[in-house]
Amino acid sequence: MVSTDPIADMLSRIRNAISVNKIEISLPHSKVKQQVAEILVASGFLKQVDSVKDDHRAFLHITVNEANRPAVITDIERISRPGRRVYASSKNIPIIKRGRGIVIVSTNQGLMTGDQARSKQLGGELICKVY
Repeated sequence: MVSTDPIADMLSRIRNAISVNKIEISLPHSKVKQQVAEILVASGFLKQVDSVKDDHRAFLHITVNEANRPAVITDIERISRPGRRVYASSKNIPIIKRGRGIVIVSTNQGLMTGDQARSKQLGGELICKVY
């Protein structure tokens, strides 16, 4: 089955893995999903992300957390959807949980966190929020 919103599918897989205390997940590869996962790793919400090529397809292997440790992510939500895009200027990018969370923004210079977009004075599409 092909998902119409692959980013929402990735976020749901991460959310489901956290709810059942799963350490690792695997999902089909795309550049955007890899960039989102790398931002989450750099922000400390995920442990590791690897791109693995099989015979015919590429996969992303995401390590959610270490064994015997709780997940860092409390909540992960998609903001902009295919049917309802949400855009914000640099001044209107939301601050999540008083700075403890992040929002991922798609700008004309690529994907970045809301703090990075604010400091570069860039607006864009709000992809998701994580805390």
